[in-house]
Amino acid sequence: MLNEFRKIKNWIIPYFFQRLKQGTFSHNPKHVFLCICDHFEPLWEKADQKKGLDRVKTWCEKYPEIAKKYQDSDGQIPKYTFFYPIEEYKPEYMELLADLCHRGYSEVEVHLHHDNDTAENLRKQLIDFKTLLADKYNLLSRDKETKEIQYGFIHGNWALNNCRPDGRMCGVDNELQVLRETGCYADFTMPSAPDITQPNIINSIYYADDLLMVQGPLMLNWKNRKWGIIPRIENGSLSYDCHITRKRINLWLKANIHIQEAPENVFIKLYTHGCQEKNIDYLLNNKGLEDLFSNLKSISEELNLKLHYVTAREIVNIVKAIENNVVLGDINTIRDYKLAKI
Repeated sequence: MLNEFRKIKNWIIPYFFQRLKQGTFSHNPKHVFLCICDHFEPLWEKADQKKGLDRVKTWCEKYPEIAKKYQDSDGQIPKYTFFYPIEEYKPEYMELLADLCHRGYSEVEVHLHHDNDTAENLRKQLIDFKTLLADKYNLLSRDKETKEIQYGFIHGNWALNNCRPDGRMCGVDNELQVLRETGCYADFTMPSAPDITQPNIINSIYYADDLLMVQGPLMLNWKNRKWGIIPRIENGSLSYDCHITRKRINLWLKANIHIQEAPENVFIKLYTHGCQEKNIDYLLNNKGLEDLFSNLKSISEELNLKLHYVTAREIVNIVKAIENNVVLGDINTIRDYKLAKI
């Protein structure tokens, strides 16, 4: 029981204050935006190069067959965002993902696992990798005003900004500053609960050190309890051991992640580790993703919500449009509002 409390102690009090303040999902939202961010690690568990290639091929072959079955209220198919680890770069893997992106099914952003790092080394890694993805594969995006290469980021092992108490899995105390200065348009790492790295700010889209932070849902599921007593943590994970259900989707909606000035727009950012075999099998072969798309569409229709499938980049474009008081009509007109695909 004590161990369970340690998992939630950083955020449980803010959670209850937030729930009391927001109440139920009852503020008459009009739009719901769905984004899937995959911590895409082809060499997970030290796989050899062939196994990694097989994992990438499976996604590139099977995802389009699923995605083309569905459309949102804008006529868009579900677009998948692959956050690719810098340290696992293989040209043959990236060529396959780039082809999938250029066919309109996905986008690639940046993922990184590191330990005992320095700001100087981190800066070089980020600049070199974003330049490689842009120049060689026509991936990532450019700021429409500055023309600089931009990227979204997820930190491996959740240790963003050296936030682990033991200082492992990062090492860079000013990581957010380095990210911002190297062209990161937003971080998509959180939530990390039940990991110890979970911060006390939850269910929010906000700025930290001038870097946009886009969080996914973090809720307590009182209808699914451990030992019949303790509510399980709902963190937006898409995995073989936590199947997608209507009850989970309703919790994501109740997390009510939105921009303060525009509560009618609700954002659902989910995550997965799509290269783990059990997750591949569940999401692609056993209708995990299809359950997600079909159930969310059904619930959106019941609640009279306009459903929009978006990438990580498109979420930020929509957020920036809202910040600039753009009236959200045809969402397709602002998917490239500030950041345009290369």
